[in-house]
Amino acid sequence: MDTNTAANENRRKGRIGGLDTLRGLALIAMASYHFTWNLEYFGYLEPGTATTGLWKLYARGIASSFLFLAGFSLFLAHGKGLNWPSFGKRFAMVAGSALLITVATWFAFPDSFIFFGILHNIAAASLVGLLFLRAPAPVTLLFAVIAFALPQYVQSDLFNSKWLAWIGFSTMPPRSNDYVPLLPWLAPFLAGLAVSQFVTPRDWLDRFRSPSSPRNLIASAGRHSLAFYLIHQPVLIGLVYVLSQVAPPPPVDQVELYKSSCEKSCVEQPNGLELCQRFCGCTLEKLQAENLFDTMMEGKLSADQQTKVSEVAQQCTVEAQ
Repeated sequence: MDTNTAANENRRKGRIGGLDTLRGLALIAMASYHFTWNLEYFGYLEPGTATTGLWKLYARGIASSFLFLAGFSLFLAHGKGLNWPSFGKRFAMVAGSALLITVATWFAFPDSFIFFGILHNIAAASLVGLLFLRAPAPVTLLFAVIAFALPQYVQSDLFNSKWLAWIGFSTMPPRSNDYVPLLPWLAPFLAGLAVSQFVTPRDWLDRFRSPSSPRNLIASAGRHSLAFYLIHQPVLIGLVYVLSQVAPPPPVDQVELYKSSCEKSCVEQPNGLELCQRFCGCTLEKLQAENLFDTMMEGKLSADQQTKVSEVAQQCTVEAQ
């Protein structure tokens, strides 16, 4: 084997540093969002900050980038032939980590635990992605469009329970600190798979491969993305908790807190401010009358109480019109 051939062979076997760097950037973005969420949770930021407006779009962009890269990497690793031991090991790590997050959040946030978050979605999407490894890129891309559009047209109350809400056809999103249902979030995964199906066979990525380990911290984080994902949030929560002991946030009026959060979420919908104020005032009055307000603000609603809160919201939606 001559020098050029050997170099080309090593390049094909090396890691793609640029892909690791993209994963690392996505991880940094995710950490910045979670830090903002933590500050809101401990009372340093206005309620709804991390879940509305530009922060909401930021979170969706981060989730889309993770799923896109996961789909891209699936074909990159198995496009020439499915390596079952390698796939099985990776799937077990992701699915096991997802289960660990479910168990941990069940104890930490029982009313809003993560039953189907980003890792759960990546694990499920990886199984679906196996069906498309031999499909042409346009076909995979077509199904990505279908996956994105389908939940807009197929919805039913039958899918509102946590046992079925993970599919993505629920009419009312369940309470969860990280809810990433299979649909429509399968779309960016399949889009990444389709792009990889197009560029990988053409060897366009070979020039970016390197047999050596990444030399920058961002790429190193991307190379160990799962470990980073599992560790970063407990560390960030710990930091904000320490801050709350040293410099506690100012006390918050729970009524004003609810009205502010409710109106901020409402105006994001195609509703006027006046209508939102009527709706939020109505729900506040009814929740207090039903002795549900304090329990809801503490995040300790039972399943029956959550149903009652949903009924109150539906009643006030009609009355506010």
